[in-house]
Amino acid sequence: MTTVITPLREERVEPPAARRRGLRRQTRRAWLGVAYASPTAVMVVLFFLVPLALVGWMSLHRWPLLAPPTLNAPDNFTGIGDNDLVRSATWFTIKYTVIITVLLFTVSLGLALLVQHRRRGVGFFRTAFFLPMAVGFASASLLFLGLLSDEIGPVSDLLRKVGLIDGYVSWTSGSANSALGSAVVLVLWRFAGFNMLILLTGLQAIPPEIYEAARVDGASRWQTFRRITLPLLRPTIALVLTLMVTGSLLAFDQFWILTRGGPDNSTTSLVMVIYREAFIRLDLGSAAAISVVLLVVLVAFNVIQLGVLRRRSN
Repeated sequence: MTTVITPLREERVEPPAARRRGLRRQTRRAWLGVAYASPTAVMVVLFFLVPLALVGWMSLHRWPLLAPPTLNAPDNFTGIGDNDLVRSATWFTIKYTVIITVLLFTVSLGLALLVQHRRRGVGFFRTAFFLPMAVGFASASLLFLGLLSDEIGPVSDLLRKVGLIDGYVSWTSGSANSALGSAVVLVLWRFAGFNMLILLTGLQAIPPEIYEAARVDGASRWQTFRRITLPLLRPTIALVLTLMVTGSLLAFDQFWILTRGGPDNSTTSLVMVIYREAFIRLDLGSAAAISVVLLVVLVAFNVIQLGVLRRRSN
C-alpha cells in the first residue's frame, strides 16, 4: 500500500511594501469619502443642528426680541397650558390634520388608480394633475385669495349666475367653515398631484403577474384591490401619510395668506401661534418652547405611525 504525502500549501505572505501601498490606498479612499460628505455635513450642522440647539436654549429663557435674555426655566413650558390661543389652535390644527389627511389621501389614491395603466391620453392627465405642484405654495395661496375674493374674484360671480348663491359671500373670512373649506380646497389642488405621483410609483412597482394570477383565480376588482393592491402598497402609503400629517401639523402659508387666522382666530394654526409669539408679542422664548413641544409631538407621532404601518406590512 502506497502512501501519498500531499505537501502543505504555504500561506502567501504579502510583502511589507505592498501592505503599505494597500493601507495608503484605503486611507486615500477614506479621505475622499470625507471630502465628498463634508459639504453636506457642514450644511446639516449650520442649518439644522445649530438652529435646533439655539431653539432649545431659547426655550429655557425669557428672551425679548430687543433685550438680553434671562433664564426662567421651565416657565415657558408651563405657560403653554395657560395660553387660550394655544389650546384653540391645537384643537383646530388636529381637526384640520384629520380632514386634510383623509381627503387628500382619498383624492390622491383615486387619481393614481385612474392613471395607473398606460393608454391613450393618460400622459396628458398625469401631467395635468401634477402641474399645480410647479406653483409655489405662497403664490398658490395668493391665487386662491384673488379667485375667492367677494369683490374681484370670478368664483362668486360664476356661482351667482348659476344660481347656487345669492348675494356676496366671503369665502375666506365670512365664517369658520367657509374659511377652513377654502384652505382645504387649496391644499387639495396644490398637493393631490404630488401625492398621486408617489402612490403611482408604488402601484407600478407591483408585479403584473400577481394581478394576472388573481384574475385567473376569479378575484373581483374589489378583492384584488383589497387583497393585493393595498397590502403591497402599504410602505408607500406609510410615506405618503407621514408627509401629509407632518405638513398638516405645520400648516402656515394657506391660513396666513387666505384667512389671517380669522374669523375670530377660528383658523389659527399652531405655527401661526409661534409666529405671533415671536414677531408680534416679541417673546422668542415662548415661541421656542411651543416649537420644541411641537417638534417632540411630530417625532413621536411619525415614529409610531411608521412603526405600526411597517409592522403590518411585515
